[in-house]
Amino acid sequence: MPTVLVIDDNADIRDNTAEILELAGYTSLTAGNGKKGVETALREKPDIIICDIMMPELDGYGVLHLLQKNADTRNIPFIFLTAKTERSDLRKGMEMGADDYITKPFEEIELLNAVEVRLKKREILSQKYEQGASGITQFMKDVNDSGLIQKLTNQYDVIPYNKKQFLYQEGKRARFLYYIVKGKVKGFRTHEDGKEYITDLFSEGDFIGYAPIIEDRNYEDSAIILEEADILQLPREDFQKMIYNDLSVAAKFIHLITQNVKEKEERLLNLAYSSLRKRIAKALVDIHNKFNAGGPSKRIEISREDIAQYVGTATESLIRTLSDFKSEKLIEIKEGKIIVSHPDQLSNLLY
Repeated sequence: MPTVLVIDDNADIRDNTAEILELAGYTSLTAGNGKKGVETALREKPDIIICDIMMPELDGYGVLHLLQKNADTRNIPFIFLTAKTERSDLRKGMEMGADDYITKPFEEIELLNAVEVRLKKREILSQKYEQGASGITQFMKDVNDSGLIQKLTNQYDVIPYNKKQFLYQEGKRARFLYYIVKGKVKGFRTHEDGKEYITDLFSEGDFIGYAPIIEDRNYEDSAIILEEADILQLPREDFQKMIYNDLSVAAKFIHLITQNVKEKEERLLNLAYSSLRKRIAKALVDIHNKFNAGGPSKRIEISREDIAQYVGTATESLIRTLSDFKSEKLIEIKEGKIIVSHPDQLSNLLY
């Protein structure tokens, strides 16, 4: 079980906190002042630290400062224990890099919830995700599993959207971070000749629109609902507070955006230099993976026109190639819907 270090000069609070944690299954370590707390943290490398602010010899700010200077301890989640009279000074600690705070006196469930959420967050940030949209999606799903999404859905409205309704439009100011609770969405740009080009596809569990908020720019594409959807809308300012108050989360988002840009560059190269067959094959596999999470073969529930826009070809050319793939038993078509039955073979077409 994870190890929690409790640093507090008040013996009653320190022992009571440690007892609560041990009853919940954690291994607890204790220190009676800031100096001993730093020594214990450097020696034991706990999974999380709970630290009082006002202490003799070395206060909580000093503990946090010293631990963040050390490479072995700087990423350990750090929670301040604070009396109500100290809350006005709490901003200092959060700006220094503290992850959370608990106001004394506190309830047992409040303590345990804070520890659990911070440990889950640390686990998420320590994971390595594969490059591209699939890595971003997995990161977001891990964030969902951490309890953050449940907290957001309790705090913000989930809005129902109808098919063909715009979520946002190209050139407009980004006002929300969107999370798809249910449904499918496509991102697209309109060429000067009026033709559409699909930039990305999204489904349940995906976040949309974080890049323009982080990069402080307008939307470079539009997003429209492909089927009836329920979407959580997190206001721009609240999302910015989430990432600006935690540089490690911001860094992870920026890293994932960079990976997504690389994926889009690879897709553009594929559109420019691959044969039509290989372009359509890759598009079918992409759509299958995005909407089916790589699971058993399911119908691709988007129109031929949308697939053609994703590939960047005429609908007639797409239909002819789909017919070839069907005859080669690479796909099935039932009731007009495409089923990718052999994604591996499609991914490795020779021509």
